[in-house]
Amino acid sequence: MAKLAYETARDLRKRSTNAENAFWQMVRSRKFLGLKFKRQCPIEFDYDGQKRFFIADFYCHEKKLVIEIDGGIHDSQKEYDTIRDEIMDVLGLKVIRIKNKEILEDEEKVKKNLTLILS
Repeated sequence: MAKLAYETARDLRKRSTNAENAFWQMVRSRKFLGLKFKRQCPIEFDYDGQKRFFIADFYCHEKKLVIEIDGGIHDSQKEYDTIRDEIMDVLGLKVIRIKNKEILEDEEKVKKNLTLILS
């Protein structure tokens, strides 16, 4: 399972969207509030006695925070996203969803909103 999660995450990093790349430039190397973020980070959990995983777009271990950058596909998978968010909540993780458009149009506003949430 760990190998599959790692390979999936690596593949997703290679195929990042413009919004994911822009967000990564905002937060990489502790640029944002001195916090360390990982991109395309596997989040492993047990379900019915089996190991499962999600790939979080961005993860900050220090804040137990998952940031999902949502494109148009998320409009058609709201139920899946809700279930996924609930599982992460049970794991003690906070999930913040940011739309692609928000990042591409106003990075400063995104930073300001995240600062408020994390303070």
